[in-house]
Amino acid sequence: MPADNFQYFPVCLKIAGRQCLVIGGGRVGERKVQGLLAHGAKVKVISPELSEVLSVLLRDGAIAWQDRFYQEGDLAGAFLVIAATDDPEVQERIHTEAEERNILLNVADVPKWCNFILPATARRGDLAISVSTAGKSPALASILRQGLEVKFGQEYGVLVDILGSLRDTVLAGGRPHAENKLIFARLADPEMAEWIKKGLWNKLANHIQEVLGPDVSLACLETARQEYQQFLGATR
Repeated sequence: MPADNFQYFPVCLKIAGRQCLVIGGGRVGERKVQGLLAHGAKVKVISPELSEVLSVLLRDGAIAWQDRFYQEGDLAGAFLVIAATDDPEVQERIHTEAEERNILLNVADVPKWCNFILPATARRGDLAISVSTAGKSPALASILRQGLEVKFGQEYGVLVDILGSLRDTVLAGGRPHAENKLIFARLADPEMAEWIKKGLWNKLANHIQEVLGPDVSLACLETARQEYQQFLGATR
């Protein structure tokens, strides 16, 4: 397949504790830094100036800062790089170095220099639903993301936490993989999120016990119920 005729491979990256570099300290760089920090990255910014928000993050020790323009060699040691500069010459130089070092690079709003792109993502706790147009229409991706945020409420994040706890319980039973797979499929009833939203916790408990047996611990349900009620109280 020609290099200019491809589809991006969807992937989720674990960047917690990894060194990530943002080149550019303006509003775009600010958004990129906040996203990286939210996922546990160690972030360094290279820019002769910082936005007010980035200045606060620097004072709080949340980021490191190199007070100058990009120079060749700056990408050394970085796991991931985001170029948030509108200078085409600098973008190309950063791209060249990233290719030489085999480093993940996103150049904001310039797909031709990217070897990965950032999708529009709707998040509900550990649930992430992403939309990508391969950089062809970020506006459309944003519109679709907004629709997903309406359709999938916080109850889905709570459901993911419940199913995660139950997954650990099932795996601890030492059953064969094929048997576990069937159990997980039965547990993930599509109505569970609606039960959470409507406060039908007894129905949720009955479903779990039907699948895993009457002696299964339901402690995760009480924790989830309290967290969901706190969320509802905070949004009223």
